[in-house]
Amino acid sequence: MPARGFESSFDMKYFDELCRAMEMLAQDSRVMFLGQAVACPGTAMTNTLKSVPRDKLLELPVTEELQMGMSTGLALSGQVPVSIFPRWNFLLLAMNQVVNHLDKLPLMSNNGYRPKVIIRTGIGSERPLHPQYQHVGDFTEAFRLMCRNIEVIRLEEPEDVLPAYKKALERQDGKSTIVVEYGDYYNEK
Repeated sequence: MPARGFESSFDMKYFDELCRAMEMLAQDSRVMFLGQAVACPGTAMTNTLKSVPRDKLLELPVTEELQMGMSTGLALSGQVPVSIFPRWNFLLLAMNQVVNHLDKLPLMSNNGYRPKVIIRTGIGSERPLHPQYQHVGDFTEAFRLMCRNIEVIRLEEPEDVLPAYKKALERQDGKSTIVVEYGDYYNEK
């Protein structure tokens, strides 16, 4: 059953559904959002956080590995961080923390530690202007192969958005989630 006030609508738009999903996440007292251009303007993802209370937004400098390490630490303390990396290409800089730490903690601790982090990333928009290849990578399959305790979910359609973020928040299986958005769909779907 959808969270109260977050039932699916018939005329869903991708961007609007992302905004609704962020509002839904923000209602949980354990959730906080962190990353670059989270509390300050800078990316299209910033605009999806406009209805999120400012005290839930932690702006960070461009320190991707530190951000992911902080996210794991916050999760270990009972928070549910939504760690935002606007593009896969930036998340690559945190790969050590994702693959060797967040993903492996349940294995290394015999399931004693099962941190839940929601990693929000995207495939960079190519239209109307192609930002060049260092900004439009899609590493979904590579991460699926490398991670045993992190589920990677691609958001293909507007109706995929809210259920994916709801699953990431409510999951009880001890897994973290990487949710992959399409930058081009913010204006196209």
